[in-house]
Amino acid sequence: MKKLILNCYFIGLLISFSLGVNAQTQQTKFNQVELAQQFFIGNWRIDLGKDTVTYCTIEPFGAGFTCYFKVMAKNNIISEIKELYGYDKGLDKFVAAEIGKSEGINLWALWFVSKSKYIAIPYSDISNPDKASVRIEGNLKSQDDAIQTTFISGKVAG
Repeated sequence: MKKLILNCYFIGLLISFSLGVNAQTQQTKFNQVELAQQFFIGNWRIDLGKDTVTYCTIEPFGAGFTCYFKVMAKNNIISEIKELYGYDKGLDKFVAAEIGKSEGINLWALWFVSKSKYIAIPYSDISNPDKASVRIEGNLKSQDDAIQTTFISGKVAG
């Protein structure tokens, strides 16, 4: 009887361990389009650092959205940017084309990693996002306020 109880305990332990490992390795999938529509659409104020803020207007467009950014430092406009985001089902990420008044064109990938956190990287780094040359991590604090941190070569910019 002791041997049967010990074997049952051992089998139960193995099953629990394998389920626990499996649960830890599976990443939660988020409905990227739903989260973008729920959280991004509207007017935003994004703190970028000391005396630097972005004001942003985001409007829905098909399975994506458009953005108009005005970046200000000490109450002076330092950059104006327009972006068009579209959802790529194969990547399960948004792909964006960005053009600024004084900058060239940039391509980005953006996705949610939680219901309030998103990541954006240059599209050229999509095959290895952990080693992206630039990585933007955003935290949505409310429906119109976010904190965004930019990393360049793995170090916080600014």
